[in-house]
Amino acid sequence: MTNLAAWLAALATMAILLLYETILLVVQRRSPTRLARSAHANLRAEWFAAISRQPGYEIVAVQTLRNSLMSATMTASTAALGLIGTVTLAAPSLHTSFAAGDMIAADFTPRLALELLLMTILFASLVCSTMAVRYYNHAGFISSMPADSAERQRWAATCVVYLRRAGLLYSWGLRNLLMVAPILASIVYPWSGPVAAVAVVAALIGFDRFAIT
Repeated sequence: MTNLAAWLAALATMAILLLYETILLVVQRRSPTRLARSAHANLRAEWFAAISRQPGYEIVAVQTLRNSLMSATMTASTAALGLIGTVTLAAPSLHTSFAAGDMIAADFTPRLALELLLMTILFASLVCSTMAVRYYNHAGFISSMPADSAERQRWAATCVVYLRRAGLLYSWGLRNLLMVAPILASIVYPWSGPVAAVAVVAALIGFDRFAIT
């Protein structure tokens, strides 16, 4: 396969994923209730409000948040392992292209560009998932306070904000892991990347669409 064809395949893969995320941003601005991410953010806020009205359910709240925290931790661990593996595999080509601070344009191949993009996506997933763990951890402390205590009431609004942020960050961390598949496919065989990107977008449409009214 020629270098031009490989570049076209790589750009097509990235364009499909970028176009889908752009469409989602437009939809979210115009009609946020149609997206699962917005609906689930409201769900977490209403969950906290409902459980705060039931004294004695603090343990249930903490256990629920612990489950979410463990899910975010697993995503962060997966992203970290993937990032370490990608850096290890890409190190030879990166060293060749950037050795001695001299980068030759001819050495910047589509494969190298995809490897750099893969590391970026995995790092973004790691950061998002780690921050989600942080917010879930803080929300757990607030939720464990007695429901009728003055301290709980003072921190209630903050807990809602933390839950919204944690859920959104976890969602981004998880979807970034899904974005890894088309990039890997394009590295293995360039024109399999756009096909994998279309398949991932088709799967994400089902996850992102909120059908309950």
